[in-house]
Amino acid sequence: MKPALSLVAALLLSFASTFAPAQGYPTKPLRMIVPFAPGGGTDLIARMVAQELGQAWGQTLVVDNRGGSGGTIGTKLAVDASPDGYTMVLCSLGVSIAPALYRKLSFDPLKDLAAVSRVAQQPFVYVVEESLGVKTMKDLLAMAKSKPGALRYGSGGVGGSSHMGTELLKVMTGIEMQHIPYKGTAPALNAMLGGEIQMQLIGIASVVPHLKSGRMKALAVSGAKRSAAAPDIPTVAESGVAGYAFDVWYGMFFPAGTPGAIVNKVSADINSALKTPELLRRFRALGLDAAGTTSREFTRILRTEIAKWKKVVKEANIPVR
Repeated sequence: MKPALSLVAALLLSFASTFAPAQGYPTKPLRMIVPFAPGGGTDLIARMVAQELGQAWGQTLVVDNRGGSGGTIGTKLAVDASPDGYTMVLCSLGVSIAPALYRKLSFDPLKDLAAVSRVAQQPFVYVVEESLGVKTMKDLLAMAKSKPGALRYGSGGVGGSSHMGTELLKVMTGIEMQHIPYKGTAPALNAMLGGEIQMQLIGIASVVPHLKSGRMKALAVSGAKRSAAAPDIPTVAESGVAGYAFDVWYGMFFPAGTPGAIVNKVSADINSALKTPELLRRFRALGLDAAGTTSREFTRILRTEIAKWKKVVKEANIPVR
């Protein structure tokens, strides 16, 4: 009986030690790193989530903006932080693209970060200038195939969401278009309004006024399903490109080694926050969809995304930095 009792005692001790770190957590102020400059989409999401979590926990959650190098500088800062549950980082889709774009990336997202929860998704839409004369995504693809390289599409920079989502479309359809990168989404949008480019993949909220005025035409949303913000616009997959799905997501991470009990608690608390009416209202105003997951689900998403973008970068011959 003694060996059996010892085994039971050991298991109970292990069970208790696993959950002990989450008891009473958090007991002091926390830091949420945002690896981008203030005022951008990731920063706005971080501040909204930080407010909800801070109120739920009765603690201050300080948003710390550390932009640079496409988000890699701030993310590396989080990777190097103590894995005690008091430093987290809100990353964008770019964290899954970085391993494909950088030869000597200073961290491995799968090994050096603990996925907590996806937080939000932003519906993107393919838009063209009205004078181009195309009405559907099928029309655009037909034009691009008949005139290889003649169409110019813009983005907010090499490796950004607009660029990578359109390169995915090119790889899946075999079309050729000229990529014109700009220093941000706003300059790219202005370039399209000025006739420098004919097409762009961009967040729906950014182009609603131009769609209403008739200066631009929306062809298809990039996500796996139609957007609640624009339910009448078909998806790219519905428009004839089977399997195409490009969802721009944002998600929370801890440094690897953070106790699993804390990871799971924060994941559950984020998912609870994403159900509050006020946060949902603010998300909708920015064209965002709440998209919470468990830690395990988010890890699976991250692994799938990393593999996908490595393939796209290779097949599209995108220069590796």
